[in-house]
Amino acid sequence: MKIISSLSLITSIALMSSCGNNTAKVAVAGTDSSVSANNLLLQPSTLPFQVADFAHLKSGDFKAAFEAGIKQQQDELQAIAGSKEPPTFENTLVALEKSGQILRRVNGVFNLLSSANTDPVLQKLGEDVAPKLASLNDELYLNTALYNRVESVYNRRAELKLDAESNRLVEFYYQHFQMAGANLPDSAKEKLKALNKEDAGLSAKFTNQLLAAAKAGALVVGDTAELAGLSSGQIAAAAQDARNNKMAGKWMIPLQNTTQQPDLQYLTNRATRQLLFNASWMRAEKNDSNDTRATISRLAQIRADKAKLLGKPNFAAVTLQDQMSKNPEAVLAFLGKLVPAATANAANEAKELQTLIDKQKERFQLQPCDWDFYSEQLRKEKFNLDESETKPYFEIWNVLQNGVMYAATQLYGITFKERKDLPVYNSDVRVFEVIDKDGTSMALAYFDYFKRDNKNGGAWMDNMVGQSKLLGTKPVIYNICNFTKPAPGQPALISFGDATTMFHEFGHGLHGLFASQQYPSLSGTATARDFVEFPSQFNEHWASEPNVFKHYATHYKTGAPMPQDLVDKIKKAATFNQGYSLTEILAAASLDMKWHTLAPGMPLQDVDKFEAEALKITHLDMPQVPTRYRSSYFLHIWSNGYSAGYYAYLWSEMLDDDAYAWFEEHGGLTRENGQRFRDMILSRGNTMDLAQMFADFRGHAPDIKPMLKNRGLSK
Repeated sequence: MKIISSLSLITSIALMSSCGNNTAKVAVAGTDSSVSANNLLLQPSTLPFQVADFAHLKSGDFKAAFEAGIKQQQDELQAIAGSKEPPTFENTLVALEKSGQILRRVNGVFNLLSSANTDPVLQKLGEDVAPKLASLNDELYLNTALYNRVESVYNRRAELKLDAESNRLVEFYYQHFQMAGANLPDSAKEKLKALNKEDAGLSAKFTNQLLAAAKAGALVVGDTAELAGLSSGQIAAAAQDARNNKMAGKWMIPLQNTTQQPDLQYLTNRATRQLLFNASWMRAEKNDSNDTRATISRLAQIRADKAKLLGKPNFAAVTLQDQMSKNPEAVLAFLGKLVPAATANAANEAKELQTLIDKQKERFQLQPCDWDFYSEQLRKEKFNLDESETKPYFEIWNVLQNGVMYAATQLYGITFKERKDLPVYNSDVRVFEVIDKDGTSMALAYFDYFKRDNKNGGAWMDNMVGQSKLLGTKPVIYNICNFTKPAPGQPALISFGDATTMFHEFGHGLHGLFASQQYPSLSGTATARDFVEFPSQFNEHWASEPNVFKHYATHYKTGAPMPQDLVDKIKKAATFNQGYSLTEILAAASLDMKWHTLAPGMPLQDVDKFEAEALKITHLDMPQVPTRYRSSYFLHIWSNGYSAGYYAYLWSEMLDDDAYAWFEEHGGLTRENGQRFRDMILSRGNTMDLAQMFADFRGHAPDIKPMLKNRGLSK
């Protein structure tokens, strides 16, 4: 996932940091001058690539830095809007791109720490500052004088003879001013500002509630008999997690972000499976302070009300205007094409699993908590494939360096050098400098792979520092995952699915690393949501490409390559369980669309009732196949900027499978092919129409057939 958090959304457009060697201290009104003078966030970092000095940075620094950044940005916006000079591209659009030096720097570091290594100070500040940043965003996009200046440049863009990227920037700003409501009457703007402020505050609250709910929801057992089926390494990790939480003598299984939990496929004790599934399913629905249902019910209502003010029938119609899909109808039609094949396959898979259960003389009907356990048995029966056999060949750091990085070198010519001299925010983190094909230093990449109680669930990529020729900044990206950390002295062994996730997140990383834009608002991954997952999902294909696979799938003890018969089993099993896999994602995407096509004026919804009805209407209410995310813990759509956008993963899958088909047609893994993809996709950012960008690379509009074939849903 390319994370688009509530804070980064607010400051992603125009609130960009400038660079250079200006190290002047900034005093903050209302704060102690000595605190301001020593605040590392108030001036550009002197470390390479302007990375944060985590060794000396304190959580308490952020409040004053946000205050200074907001004040600076307000002054800059007022100066641009109030200029007596006639509006030009330079004094309006370029001025906006250069504005927000402090705020962009603070936000880049805060987004990382508040999601990957948070603490009570950062959590409280996130809730406090989100409404203020929402108000600041409104000062930009609901500023009539500023909108008039942008509109003036937009109307004269043909006569200005701008270069293609500059012209795209003008169109980009104009569209976003319109989408934000810049042309509304003042009375409507005031209502919209209030709703934006409340939305931002509740989104931040949701994130904190969910983090606490997931932590509190971890399954704790007092007898290893309840963990029968787990490996000794998994049991040791569970014991370590319990000790870390002051529960020595017990065993803890922390919750991952999705509904299904990885250990469900191993646990032979059905009662424990049910407890773990229920812990996941009900994590945020316990009628306590961490229960998110009231929060999201109000969020959905707020967003519908915002749509009404903006003259749209629902919130999805607002947010999809700048996406490849353009409108909710196109999204629903796309999802509708996938539902029949997905659910039919899932139903057949369920019958096979029930047959297996019956054959074992068990007397129960297949439930969601049983799916992974029995599908793993069926996988072994059909393909003689046992995941415990494959894990020793996927040691996490070997996968990174000899798999993920190796593929990038083969395709794009870049190399990597570990930097142990740079400070990190947690000892789990490793940092690598990225060297371009001509030997120049081009970027830094941070990798933080192990789950912690103070880290959001899931996997994501973002920038700590964005690329911009205008600002003279090079990219600093990070990949975050939530793999189980091994007990001390044990190897970090992962599944092939986890290895694929590493390739996915580094696909986002490549999109950020290869950014080569003048303007920060168009740089790198700053594209539409239904395009931004394309490079990441495309990069997943190289995880199973034979030359790459054999380079990293080696035994962690002996270094021996994975035996060919085991490789063949993985390949043959690639389309196994795809009915289930696609159905759970479709269910989540459909839930998202239902919440965000809620009509304005509707009362607060009963979350559980709404969810059940939404799945029924879309024919995705399969009792054995739970949605990948329930509404109550759907972080993507309530806080990470994917509202009415979760479909983007499937839309992008259509793009990535079609693009990979081009590679297969032209010789596969070659430097020439990689360079073409880098030049035409990865390095282009948002500098042209994205549908045209794809068509220029592929030679035609996206075709869904490769996706259906790869999913095993068509011949």
